[in-house]
Amino acid sequence: MADYDGETLQRLPEPQWVTLTHVIYALHALSVISGLSSALIVTAFLTGWPSIVAVILNYWKRDCVRDTYLETHFVWQIQTFWRAVLATVVGWLLILSIVGFFAGLLVLYGAGLWVLYRIVRGWLRLLEHKPIGQHWVDVRV
Repeated sequence: MADYDGETLQRLPEPQWVTLTHVIYALHALSVISGLSSALIVTAFLTGWPSIVAVILNYWKRDCVRDTYLETHFVWQIQTFWRAVLATVVGWLLILSIVGFFAGLLVLYGAGLWVLYRIVRGWLRLLEHKPIGQHWVDVRV
């Protein structure tokens, strides 16, 4: 029988899935840290093997965290990855168009800062054992 949080009425995750979620944030952070030495955080985030492994783990294990607050973290991490892909494509298309070279650089740098923010914010919420994301409402009694 599953345990439930009395505050949010959501199923509590098993400890190994909490640990896995920390590992996934760490993998994403490792990619971001490698991007700090280069000019573009977002490029390192998307092309670094740690983030690729992390997003594969997100898809592979997301059924294990279904109906827990960890599900919101998995959705958060997956959305961060794919939205960063979209921003990178837009940024590079702008750069290659020559007309939008500086706009493209701005998009890429902005996406890198956004990725950094999402990883830090998500990981901090995980440390608090709380959900993340807009679609999750904290229920207070």
